[in-house]
Amino acid sequence: MTSLGTLASRVLGMVRDMATAALLGMSSGGVMDAFVIAFRIPNLFRRLFGEGALTASYLPVLTEKLENDRPGAWQLASVTMTWLAMVLVVLVLVAEGVCGLLWFTLGDREGMPLLLGLSAVLLPYSIFICIAAQIAATLHALSVFHVPALVGIVLNVCWIVAAVLLAPALTDDPHVQAYLLGGSVLVAGVLQVGVQLPALYAHGFRFDYNVAAVRDSVHRIMAAMGPTMLGLAVTQINTLMDSVIAWSLSASPDHTGPVAWLGGVIDYPMRQGAAAAVYFGERMYQLPVGIFGVAVATVIFPLLSRHAAKGQHDKIGADLTLGLRLVVFLAVPAAAGLVLLAEPITRLLFERGQWDPIEDTPRTARMIAAYASGVWAYCALPVMVRGFYAVGDYRTPVRVGALMVALNLSLNLTLIWPLGEHGLAVATAIAAAIQLCVLVAVFSRRQSHVQWGELFATAARTTIATAVMVAIGIGVTGYLEPSPTTSGRLIGVFVPLVICAAVYLPVVRLLGGHEAGMLLGRGRKDGKSS
Repeated sequence: MTSLGTLASRVLGMVRDMATAALLGMSSGGVMDAFVIAFRIPNLFRRLFGEGALTASYLPVLTEKLENDRPGAWQLASVTMTWLAMVLVVLVLVAEGVCGLLWFTLGDREGMPLLLGLSAVLLPYSIFICIAAQIAATLHALSVFHVPALVGIVLNVCWIVAAVLLAPALTDDPHVQAYLLGGSVLVAGVLQVGVQLPALYAHGFRFDYNVAAVRDSVHRIMAAMGPTMLGLAVTQINTLMDSVIAWSLSASPDHTGPVAWLGGVIDYPMRQGAAAAVYFGERMYQLPVGIFGVAVATVIFPLLSRHAAKGQHDKIGADLTLGLRLVVFLAVPAAAGLVLLAEPITRLLFERGQWDPIEDTPRTARMIAAYASGVWAYCALPVMVRGFYAVGDYRTPVRVGALMVALNLSLNLTLIWPLGEHGLAVATAIAAAIQLCVLVAVFSRRQSHVQWGELFATAARTTIATAVMVAIGIGVTGYLEPSPTTSGRLIGVFVPLVICAAVYLPVVRLLGGHEAGMLLGRGRKDGKSS
């Protein structure tokens, strides 16, 4: 059910991106660049204070309370929700003040007024989405997963309605249309909180603000939350840096040549639309990450937390290994498929409305392919980081994450000159791969033994099967000519996709893999139980 809800949300997310691309285009006027950067700010808040850090620090404490003291669990949820709201309100007000200050000091710079205006509109969404994330975490502790899966669906539906119906009907000005999209996001935030409250109350929750009764538990959450923030938000921080660098070092049609604020001796390495290209590339790789990585991590984290609470470290290692195996089995062919079908997917999804097929399609396709090279790492990182948090180790992911942020920034500023905007994606993929390898090695050495034999066997089978799949996929895609019609574009994507899946699964099975059976609920084939 979790995967189905996540899949529905991701599919609607693709529809919303299609509608937004048709409405605003990618490189024309810089409107899309400004909108996607402004939207990333509440998304970063969500990762820092919402579903990432808060879930990881709050869920184990709440789970313990639910098992021993149900009224105390409701008191803990009430106090945490109230404090979270107060902190976010203060932070948003400060951020709004910063936007106003920047407006007066840098408002004459091209594109800056639009970026700051959209940021000011979207900042309050941070409050709603973080509260919604805490309610979702509470429902997860109660083993309710289907209602929280609606959160992303609500946002996408509101966004689609605004992009398809509201904005085109009210104005032709892309700047005003972008503000209308921002307003739809705020409406969605209110609804994302509202749709979950009935389920929470149905499971017994009653608001009971009693700080004294849960002071120790709140302190445990707060102590864990600080270091947790960076550990789970590294990829988001890296992507935000990608977008800011793309916007700052992109030449507009009216301002080409050397970068004035770099001394006027170095030409711009990118062109207007780079931030939008980063956004569309990231959105495509987030599809498998959401379906595979986040879904597996969401389901496995309460299980790992229960093992840790009982001191069953052998089961932690076994179940974490199983989670990584399933992610590898799913994410490696997904990554290869995205690289193989990057251009057909771009044509199918985005070539309509204000989208320029000659300029925007190849830029976006190359960005998708560059980001896709790291999909296996992006999918496995949420699982791996939650393994550390389940055993109470919050510092290691932070330390490794801080190093990866620095590495990613260094790679960004190095690779954009020879590779342009696509160097940003390559840098993110390299940093994610290194981060994952370091975390797995450290966890196996310090916490609970990772079953390397099983993991390597899955990786080997998956690699071989993926190579066979790609070889056949190249032949199929080479045979299919690009089509100007929607039906032809659908064929160009789904025929290779179906054939590749039909090749991959039997080859894995032939090589002795049983991961597909595990996903279908037929149990583990190695005789072990979780």
